[in-house]
Amino acid sequence: LEPDSVAYSLPGSIRLKGMLRKGALQKAYVELARRHETLRTTFHSTDGNPVQHIAAEPNIVFDTVDLRHLPDAEREAEARRLCEEDARKPFDLTRGPLFRIQLFQLEDEAHVLHFNMHHIISDFWSFGVMAREIAALYTAFIQDKPADLPELPVQYADYAVWQRQWLQGEALEAQLNYWKDKLGGELPVLELPTDRSRPAVQTHRGAIESFTLPKELTEALQAMSQQAGVTLFMTLLAAFKTLLYRLTGQEDTIVGTPIAGRNRTELEGLIGFFMNTIVMRTDLSGQPIFRELLGRVRETALGAYAHQDMPFERLVEELAPERDLG
Repeated sequence: LEPDSVAYSLPGSIRLKGMLRKGALQKAYVELARRHETLRTTFHSTDGNPVQHIAAEPNIVFDTVDLRHLPDAEREAEARRLCEEDARKPFDLTRGPLFRIQLFQLEDEAHVLHFNMHHIISDFWSFGVMAREIAALYTAFIQDKPADLPELPVQYADYAVWQRQWLQGEALEAQLNYWKDKLGGELPVLELPTDRSRPAVQTHRGAIESFTLPKELTEALQAMSQQAGVTLFMTLLAAFKTLLYRLTGQEDTIVGTPIAGRNRTELEGLIGFFMNTIVMRTDLSGQPIFRELLGRVRETALGAYAHQDMPFERLVEELAPERDLG
């Protein structure tokens, strides 16, 4: 739909210190792509439908850039500039590859490893899988030993076929009925008191606000969550809902949250896009005390978790809410 967009790119960079054997690292990434079909997959249109094409051999882009010819003070800035330049470079879903790696050498024993992959083949859980397997493969290759990694029981295409077969008939109806009940009627739009009006079209000029909760507060929240029989996530969601109510005065709030979507053991070790978005709609009417609100959020969350297999895109298609590009 937007071939030049990088909204669905997943770039990241890691600093590596110490002696590095580049050949072994590159070999590790090639072996990673042999293990995970997603890293060899491109997407094509057949009779108007998207189809996965899985290459027999890996086609990993692994570029090495030596920055040691630059003055010490400029190397870091140049590595950062090149990382950002790659992050702004779109992927071609038809041609691929959908996974790129760049290794920048700053000193003899100092490197920056930059990677970028399209969200269609990966999610944030996959980063952990990738890090563990690359570490195991690299260690094995520098020691001239076989990597002690178990065979993958399934591949992403197996999951895609299973999901299509399972999510129909009664299973689909049960999922749909739950969400239609939860999200039926007119859906509220969050009216935050902003300092300027929303743009007419999406600009992707948003930002992220990160902060750290003090240890004492975190421990107190965990203790309260345990006493109330809820998870820390539910407590923080209830606090966020309270904040939204304070800012807007709206008693009916909808919050979307990502969920890993790996509720089967054989999916836990795969690189792929399993993440789903689930919708948390909570009623804050009647001025509940916080403990009561926690109970409402817990009920909402448990219901959403039990019906998390409905793909968010399919849900939007079914509900057909009024859309607004702003």
